[in-house]
Amino acid sequence: MLRFFQSYFPYQYVALLGLLVLIRVPLLLHPFPLLIPELNWMIVGERISQGNLLYRDIWDSVSPLSALAYWGIDSVFGRSPIALHGAATLVSVFQIVYFNRLTNIRDVYPDRTFWPGLFYMLFMHLSFDCLTLSPVLMSTSWLLLAFGTLIRQMDRRGATDEVFEVGFYIGIAALFYLPSALFIVWATLSLLFYTGATFRQCSLSVFGFLFPIATTVLFYYLYDSLDDFNRNLLASVFRVRQYSLSDFQSLFASLLIPLGLAVLGFLSLFNRKGGYVNFQQRVQQIMMIWFVIAVLTIGLMPFLAPMAFLSFVPPMAYFTYYYFENIRKVWLAETSFSIAFALMLLLFYQGALGLIPGAELGRLSSLQVRSSPLPDNIRDQHVLIIGEDLSAYRQNRLATPYLNWDLAKYDLKNLDSYQSVINVFDHFRQDPPDYIIDRENVVQKLFQRAPAIAAQYEKTAIADVYKRKN
Repeated sequence: MLRFFQSYFPYQYVALLGLLVLIRVPLLLHPFPLLIPELNWMIVGERISQGNLLYRDIWDSVSPLSALAYWGIDSVFGRSPIALHGAATLVSVFQIVYFNRLTNIRDVYPDRTFWPGLFYMLFMHLSFDCLTLSPVLMSTSWLLLAFGTLIRQMDRRGATDEVFEVGFYIGIAALFYLPSALFIVWATLSLLFYTGATFRQCSLSVFGFLFPIATTVLFYYLYDSLDDFNRNLLASVFRVRQYSLSDFQSLFASLLIPLGLAVLGFLSLFNRKGGYVNFQQRVQQIMMIWFVIAVLTIGLMPFLAPMAFLSFVPPMAYFTYYYFENIRKVWLAETSFSIAFALMLLLFYQGALGLIPGAELGRLSSLQVRSSPLPDNIRDQHVLIIGEDLSAYRQNRLATPYLNWDLAKYDLKNLDSYQSVINVFDHFRQDPPDYIIDRENVVQKLFQRAPAIAAQYEKTAIADVYKRKN
């Protein structure tokens, strides 16, 4: 396979994208588990379609442009995991083609080849959760555009005012996935050290970064929702930690091969004497900074899953090239790649389809939507879940803004505050839930603080479930 993609002919894009489709087709023919984040994103899109404002009427920490993408999908397809997967595939195709074309037309490597696109395509399949339209996936597209503009500046004698684009792209990336805002540090360091940019030009890049963010802040200010925006998005990146959704074993297994190949590729740079022009050496250095910044984003992730590490794919694919380039024996390179390819796809399909009975590795069980605590005949009802398990929303609709439990705690875990009780009462009055599922033992205290709410509900035969009286 390496030998086939070693040359550089346009028709090989068809082969590369055909390989991408072949990898994903088995999962389109066989349903695989719905994930809690997917359900969360579909609910956000649905609520926005109903005229609700994100952060004010929907308490969730998803970034605004990602929410707009989910709104657009819901407006056309409704709640559709297949639509999320289809949109994610289109975004993946863009990234693969762009990364491969960019590295070749800018002569990032000594030779023109389809290897960068091949490695990028393979690493997009860290786990089956990478098939969905995650905020990280959408954000990475804009980081790649920033990278393309940055190396275009490096290829010139001096930086130009196009550095505004670099910051602007990163600002857009941050509005898709807030931790991506850290990449402005990557852009600033790269501009200062590797492009000859002046202080004014670096400031222009920072202004480009701040411009889309400031526009978003202005929007929420005009809608008198700036406090909601700050609490549910800006402050939440440091506070919201849904670590109960994390699967550390599957995460480690998913990253082991691509990270290992990238590290080996990076180390192989020290064994080669000469052969890289100054421009290529500078690209190596800015890709190393990219990787360091990507590591720093881990501390800002709401939960740890392979899909959250898609921003690592560009530097991993970039450095993996050097590992295979420096293997002199063709058969050894082919064998090494074939083993890596087979092991990654085995874990990928094992996670999605459970090929090995009883094996939990790669299944991301803690991330999957479980069976609903409500009977199957209860559908299309307005439900409030007090807790992290969103399974009852699969066949029902969210009532009140309290979607994200970590954010809902501001009110529901603070019922000794008069203002919190008033907030909850107002939300119940405007959008009363037909059923309340209380996983955090909050309802009894709420009923004590707000007897008017208590008078509307009765306990059911199902534990921790309350029904609205007719």
